[in-house]
Amino acid sequence: MEVWFNPSCSKCRTARSQLDEAGVDYRLRRYLDEPPTEDELRTALAALGLQPWDVTRMAEPRAKELGLKDAPRDADTWIRVLVENPKLIQRPIVLGDDGRAWVARDDQTLAEVVAAARS
Repeated sequence: MEVWFNPSCSKCRTARSQLDEAGVDYRLRRYLDEPPTEDELRTALAALGLQPWDVTRMAEPRAKELGLKDAPRDADTWIRVLVENPKLIQRPIVLGDDGRAWVARDDQTLAEVVAAARS
């Protein structure tokens, strides 16, 4: 299991704590230091069943600078923007070894991650 992690994010720190408490084996990927490639982001989005704009942090100043709110919904363009600006990617994203993925921002989703890790 891989967790796209930002240590300054409270949701990421909560996810790490809950995974540790549950004894889940995972790898932390500091995705701001090691951004996903376009292929990795495409794979994550497919596993999540989401589009790139669904995992974009629209309140970030950079999103406003880029005019993403009104940008056309072209997946290829948005994926390139996210790869070039990984701070815009919602977090934490958890990628299961079985191909499933979650945007693990709440306790219910984290419970699903733990259950999947134990199955």
